[in-house]
Amino acid sequence: MHIPEHMVNGPICPVTAGLAIAGIAAAAFFAVKSKDKPAALKFAAVTSLIFAAQMLNFPVLDGTSGHMIGVTLAVLALGAPFGVISMAIVLAVQTLLFADGGLMVLGTNILNMALVASIPGIILGFILKNEKISGNIPLKLGLVVFASWLSTVLASIACAVELGVSGAIALSAALPAMLSVHLLIGIGEGILTGAFAAMFENRTVRRSAKLSFALPLASAGVIALVLSPFASALPDGLEWAAAKFNALHDAAPLFVAPIADYAAPFLSDPVLSASAAGLIGIAAVFAVSILTGLIFNPKPAAVKA
Repeated sequence: MHIPEHMVNGPICPVTAGLAIAGIAAAAFFAVKSKDKPAALKFAAVTSLIFAAQMLNFPVLDGTSGHMIGVTLAVLALGAPFGVISMAIVLAVQTLLFADGGLMVLGTNILNMALVASIPGIILGFILKNEKISGNIPLKLGLVVFASWLSTVLASIACAVELGVSGAIALSAALPAMLSVHLLIGIGEGILTGAFAAMFENRTVRRSAKLSFALPLASAGVIALVLSPFASALPDGLEWAAAKFNALHDAAPLFVAPIADYAAPFLSDPVLSASAAGLIGIAAVFAVSILTGLIFNPKPAAVKA
């Protein structure tokens, strides 16, 4: 659902950038005030896992594909403010290293996928404070699946509104097109988020400081190295909708990313190239995330049992 450069123009870019900055600033404020800060290593590992999971495009109907957003998982694993910041880091690295999205629309993508899409997860976090609900693991995971599905739907609605306001696609056309495909993509989002959430709910993982960051980081590595080369090459939901209404425009980017389209330029084999790009991305995300995590919590390995 990453809006590419030049798809939306006019005031939509500065307005959404301003909203994104305000949202991240608010998240940072609440992160500082939080009494339950995740360890920097856990923050970096979860953020790396979300980056890797977004590389796994899966096919849906009508020759389209979708990928996990992951902000619901981030919010539940790290807490609301840290989940939002985690998602913003992923989106920034994707833009700057892989040309996934665009520099001028980074604020728009952060607004959609880090802020709007986080709303169901944040609400669920409050619901799960009820011990009767949080203690019922099947019910809890069912709510996680639903919240994840809803996060994808809300992000697609926000994207459709932006396309309509900018004049790229009429809102009357963009909204049903985006919803029709993202209602399905949200199912994949829910299943993947539920699976990862079940991993974090494992009692052994919850009680182990090492496993709480080692397991998501190892999972990210396996996804990037082994699974990402086999991700669906079909256009994602936004690309499908944009192509349907001739809203895709080729233009010179404002910033040339060094590893565009997740293909390492120093490797000719497509499988090795995709794997290498994924590992480079994980390394970049991990480095940025652990530095960010240390700002909020100087104890990198102190994980609450």
